[in-house]
Amino acid sequence: MRLSTFEHRAHDMPTHIRRSGRSVVVTGAGLGLGREIALGLAAKRYIVFGTANSSQEAEDLRRASNGRVSLAVCDLKNAGSVKAWAAGVSEAIGASGLDILINNTTHLSPGPLELLPLEEVRQGFEVNVFGGLAVINAFLPALRMAHGRIVQISSWTADTPRHFDGVSSASQAAMEAFSAAYRAELKPFGIDVIVASMSDLEAAGSRATAALAQIDHSMTATQRKLYGKRLRVCMEKLAGSAAQGEPITVAARVVELSIQRHVPPRSSIDRDAEQMMRAIREQTDAELDALRIQLAGPT
Repeated sequence: MRLSTFEHRAHDMPTHIRRSGRSVVVTGAGLGLGREIALGLAAKRYIVFGTANSSQEAEDLRRASNGRVSLAVCDLKNAGSVKAWAAGVSEAIGASGLDILINNTTHLSPGPLELLPLEEVRQGFEVNVFGGLAVINAFLPALRMAHGRIVQISSWTADTPRHFDGVSSASQAAMEAFSAAYRAELKPFGIDVIVASMSDLEAAGSRATAALAQIDHSMTATQRKLYGKRLRVCMEKLAGSAAQGEPITVAARVVELSIQRHVPPRSSIDRDAEQMMRAIREQTDAELDALRIQLAGPT
């Protein structure tokens, strides 16, 4: 995706954004959790840069933040786009460097793994893993300048994948492993790396339900016999849980973790995630398998 001049050239950014105070980068900041994180940090007087899916999202957030949030429409699957965007942000913040990078890349690919095209699986990894790595690497020089912090948004499903959530869970697990490796490699440079695990705030939304509904509609008679009932139960559970997540509350916890001086390498950012992480630590593999079945609903 070709970036506009405004979106990747630092000298076209508002003058009050350039080289003024503490800075943060938030990927996926155009809507949902990422948007609330960006607004929360802007309210604490951080200068926030990030990515959005559209120029309309970017403009809406610029207005909502009184100009303290500057988003770019950046294709995270395109390494050249990521580098150009990061170069513009790095030029804007100058020698002060980047204080915080919040990696909130999310590409949902729900559905039975047997029915998902491999291209869809690749797309999930291209955004969530390779896109996430490209963003981190592009901002490491700026993070070194500020002895900054990387916050990787993840989910408890990285440890206990559920029915029809294999791609998202696997890509999150990969990013958690990369985060641990980065933590060891970047510690000598004064860069902190933490993983913030959440529940299904994003996945329980309309995008996941719509994706599952499309699979349900396109299944063959044989596939419907194999997966139809469980797929519909999963959609019902997603619809029932969609109202339980509260982006503002969870975003406030992410902001808190991001700016605290001392933070554990891995933290839960909502009550459901905390309970699930405790269960994962305390239960056997057989018990966890039973838990997955229970979470999927009656079959």
